[in-house]
Formats: sequence, structure tokens, C-alpha cells
Amino acid sequence: MSSLTVTDEQVSATPAKVIQPAWVRIMHWTNAVAMILMILSGWQIYNASPLFGFSFPREYTLGGWLGGGLLWHFAAMWLLMINGLAYLVTGFATGRFRKKLLPITPSGVLHDVRAALTFKLGHDDLSVYNYVQRALYAGIILVGVLIVLSGLGMWKPVQLHWLVMLFGDYPTARYVHFFCMAAICAFLVIHVALALLVPKSLRAMIIGR
Repeated sequence: MSSLTVTDEQVSATPAKVIQPAWVRIMHWTNAVAMILMILSGWQIYNASPLFGFSFPREYTLGGWLGGGLLWHFAAMWLLMINGLAYLVTGFATGRFRKKLLPITPSGVLHDVRAALTFKLGHDDLSVYNYVQRALYAGIILVGVLIVLSGLGMWKPVQLHWLVMLFGDYPTARYVHFFCMAAICAFLVIHVALALLVPKSLRAMIIGR
């Protein structure tokens, strides 16, 4: 009995493993705030000149009118660009991206998708990303780069005409920007759903352990 008590004390005294370092948590939540502000203000801008036959409900937009939406969008843009660039540089410099996101193989992604659909995908070790997570995180980084580049081209189409031409023309850049926004919204829905299904992953992103 005494040996069992000692073992329990030793276990309770063992510090929890740090899964998400402080810089990841700070940049993660900063990016989350910036993305939400950009999405809501972007919907306000979209409503002023819709690409498709629908508009976003006014109560889910930010800015009140086109000018207000643009002000919020540009303010959030700088926050997202600076924080996002710092995240990319730090992620590559520390080797976190290489360790967390690679390798990504089609067979691995298909295997983990099947496991997830049959509720057999394990979440015991939160420090290791499964293939689905790797594909989603790597994909959303690429989408983030595309949405920033297309947005800059739309913001300064004359000064940055070369950037607009990378997408073909201005209307195409708008479509790219819109579909990147839709991809980010879909990612956020999946991301939040997974966090709710695995609460300890959310706890790790808040306190790190």
C-alpha cells in the first residue's frame, strides 16, 4: 500500500509535458482574432459588390458600411500579416513545421481519414499530428499565403499590377480571395469541432500542457 502511495505521489509530482510552447499559443490566438475580424469585415466589403447571387446577413458583418468594413479589414490585415509572417519564420527556424507537418503522404491521409470516419483515430499523444491534421495545417498555411497575396493585389491593383497578373486579372484575384476565405471558414469549423471533440487539445492551446 505504501509503495502504491509513493508511486501516486511521484506521478502527481511529475510536471506535465509542454505540448504547445508559449510563442505558438500567443501567435495562434492572435491569428484567430485577426482571421475572424477579416472574415466579418470581408463579408461587409463583399456585400457592397457581391460576386454571386447572395449577400451575407448584415448582423454577421463588421463595419456597418463599405468604408467601415474596409477600415476593419485593413487593420486586421496588418495584424494577420505581421503575426503570420512571424509565425512562419519562427516555425521554419525552430524546425517545428518540419517536425510537426512532415511527412505528408496520400496513403497516410487516406488511412487517417478512414480511421476518423470510423471513430478509430487516436488522440493519445497530442504532440504528434496525424496525417489529416498535417494536411489541414499545411493546406491552411498555403491558403493564408494566397489570400494575403490576392488581397494585396486587390488593394493596390495599379501599384502591384504584377501581383494581380499572377492571378490572371483583377476579377480572378477576387474569386481567388473569396474561395480562400471560404476555405478558411471551413477550416475553422473543422478545427473548432475537433477541439470540442478532444477538449485536452484546446486545454493544451490555452495553458500549453
